[in-house]
Amino acid sequence: MDGIEYVELGGAGLPRVRIEYRRIAAARASAPLLVFLHEGLGSLAMWKDFPARLCEALGWRGLVYSRPGYGGSQPLEPEPPWQPDFMHRQAERVLPALLAALGIDARRERPWLFGHSDGGSIALLYAAHLPAALAGAVVLAPHILVEELSVASIAQARRAYLEGDLRERLARYHTDVDRAFRRWNDIWLAPAFRTWSIEAELATIGCPLLAVQGLDDEYGTLEQIRGIRRRVPQAELLELPACGHSPQRDQPAALIAAVRGFVAAAGAWTNHAG
Repeated sequence: MDGIEYVELGGAGLPRVRIEYRRIAAARASAPLLVFLHEGLGSLAMWKDFPARLCEALGWRGLVYSRPGYGGSQPLEPEPPWQPDFMHRQAERVLPALLAALGIDARRERPWLFGHSDGGSIALLYAAHLPAALAGAVVLAPHILVEELSVASIAQARRAYLEGDLRERLARYHTDVDRAFRRWNDIWLAPAFRTWSIEAELATIGCPLLAVQGLDDEYGTLEQIRGIRRRVPQAELLELPACGHSPQRDQPAALIAAVRGFVAAAGAWTNHAG
């Protein structure tokens, strides 16, 4: 895997930020590009070696990055407070700006997205609103609406952060761990966020889509991915046993095998090695 690099974004209504990113197998210049979108408390580093393993299995290139305020990606000027549309902003403004800054013409290259949790929701929103700039998507434990289970688990995470060792564990992966945690936690627990839903927007998704969820997911019920299938008829679902909110950590081999089969069936290039 290639080393960490940095790029600055800003302008066109975006505050200036410095984004950390890592390219995987950049030498495979003609291979499909897979962009990884991390969870609500995730970062580039928290993916660990999974992106490299998946890209190797597919024979693809990869791009992994931390969203502003996560990992080593830092705002360079004051950010406005997060609003319930914070994931829309990431999908429709930040990700396109990042791809453009890295010289990636998304309408020509049409990358794939691989999103986890909040990152899965961002991938769905990108697919819904920028269909000409995407070839397909894989989403793990995405959110399409707010459930009581999600709110209860996020409230429990706040207690673990304030009273347990969650802050210490997360601090290994974030330059400003308090900012990363509080922005995510505050917006998810805000009363204004309880009615958040992207269900109606999903109907415009036309690309191949694989939605994955663990049967033991503590942050969402299977309604999250089954709701996707009702609105996106071509979507395929994978419900994994012995798996919580993070299939890439709980069931990596099964997940990699499923993604290989899915992209091959979708007609995307895969080496089928190994």
